[in-house]
Amino acid sequence: MSNYITIQREELYPFIQDKFSQGFNYLLDITAIDYSEYVKTQDEEFAVVYIIRHEDFKQTIVIKSYLSILEVQTVTDIFSGADWLEREVYDQYGIIFKDHKNLRRVLNHHGFKGHPLRRSYPITKGQLSLCVDDLQDEMNNRLLGKSVVCKLEDGSFSDCSKDLMFLNLGPSHPASHGTIRTYLALDGETIEAAVTEIGYLHRGFEKSCENHTYNQIIPYTDRLNYCSAISNNIAFAKTVEDMLGVTLPPRGQAIRVLLLELSRIEDHLVCLAAILVDMGAMTNYWYMYNPRESIYELLSKLTGARLTNSYMRIGGMTNDLHDDFESDLNNALLKVKEGVEETLSLIKHNRIFHDRTQNIGIISPEDAINASLTGPNLRASGVAYDMRKDNPYYGYENYEFDVVVGSVGDVYDRIMVRFEEIQQSSKIIDQVMRTMPDGEINIKDASIVLPKKEAVYTTIEGVMNQFKLTYEGVKVPVNEYYGSIEATNGELGFFIVSDGSGTPYKVKVKAPSFTAIAAYADMIEGLQLADSVLTLGSLNIIAGEMDR
Repeated sequence: MSNYITIQREELYPFIQDKFSQGFNYLLDITAIDYSEYVKTQDEEFAVVYIIRHEDFKQTIVIKSYLSILEVQTVTDIFSGADWLEREVYDQYGIIFKDHKNLRRVLNHHGFKGHPLRRSYPITKGQLSLCVDDLQDEMNNRLLGKSVVCKLEDGSFSDCSKDLMFLNLGPSHPASHGTIRTYLALDGETIEAAVTEIGYLHRGFEKSCENHTYNQIIPYTDRLNYCSAISNNIAFAKTVEDMLGVTLPPRGQAIRVLLLELSRIEDHLVCLAAILVDMGAMTNYWYMYNPRESIYELLSKLTGARLTNSYMRIGGMTNDLHDDFESDLNNALLKVKEGVEETLSLIKHNRIFHDRTQNIGIISPEDAINASLTGPNLRASGVAYDMRKDNPYYGYENYEFDVVVGSVGDVYDRIMVRFEEIQQSSKIIDQVMRTMPDGEINIKDASIVLPKKEAVYTTIEGVMNQFKLTYEGVKVPVNEYYGSIEATNGELGFFIVSDGSGTPYKVKVKAPSFTAIAAYADMIEGLQLADSVLTLGSLNIIAGEMDR
């Protein structure tokens, strides 16, 4: 459970600093709320919100401060992970973070006018990018910080013994793993400095939530981490269900655990397949990628969709498991097991694989926490934090499985952690299927769950119930709430503000890939160019949740 605290703007920075000294050293997210169209309890129209967790990974505080002026002190000197999080709030809401060293847009293009998550910004108004940002000013700042050469306005370079070359890697490049642009300053093959830019896939997920009902938002969550769509469905649905104060029946919870772990397997498969092909291991790619296709076939049969499944609903899911689900599942898991074993037999003692991955892209446990890394990327650095163990839900405390951790925090550890997590997820799935309870998959509440079709077709009450839930949406009590799960890439959370209607007033997604890509530039400086590709692949950046 989270503890919600309201602090005066002038006291905000000292309060966060004090909490940090008390062990609240893991920054999850920063966002803002525009109260201009909300039932007001304050004169101020904006508030800034910080979500911070204790080093025991059990206590969470949500700190809110109403803003009389749209400026607060940066906390980047406390949390390195606050860098991009503050830039996002500035970009979307226009709130200034005083003393931030690089307060510029991060999601929207640099010629964008206005701030799109303000309630006054029209939801239908788009803005084309008419200019190119060469990122040279940002690059110069990084180079100056390292006392290295800068590119001058006339195109020449300041005096330096190093002959630097400036290179764009991405955003349209097979090794950039999505629409990511990394601007590099190279001394030969060595990366002297790096600047990362995203926003090429930004489609306005959070803005779109402002005029859709809670169930209508579920297909949008599919497009966050599209490599494991159902896990996004579950994270959002669970957060809304927590706000409603409802608990799924045992069978519904078991099916969600089953599908979460299946999603974790399919996501890790594509991550591992992609990074192996990045280093030239094409055979391994097919050993890992083909089993994923069998999972797609299973999910397509279960949900009616291959990639973006949209299977969950507030209060449950669309349908129960199909009759031959267990045999289909066993067949898919057998193919996964064979693919993993074949791949490990080729790389486990392979010197080329070890040389390309060990002691590359290292991030220490302290730096990983301070940079707000999460999931396999955090555990690979030796931090044994897994929400399924530390803050269990859906009965995870009843299943036997190990939390997999690394020892170095390099590319090798991030790869091998995911290999072992596939094994642990298979172990959980086996336990779920052996103990799967009978009964309902949805809660019994006509104000939340759609009526059965036979009632809609044969009774006026059923028709009215269907119409009101579809047209007006599920009515969520007035509340501000942060909920999260251990998704495939780490902690996936949603901070939701409800005004009591069937449409959320605000939805903010805490996306694992966003803070991971923010840490990427620091991780690759000093490495070889080829190492930067493998480091990016090992972080498993998914553009949909990174850009939103």
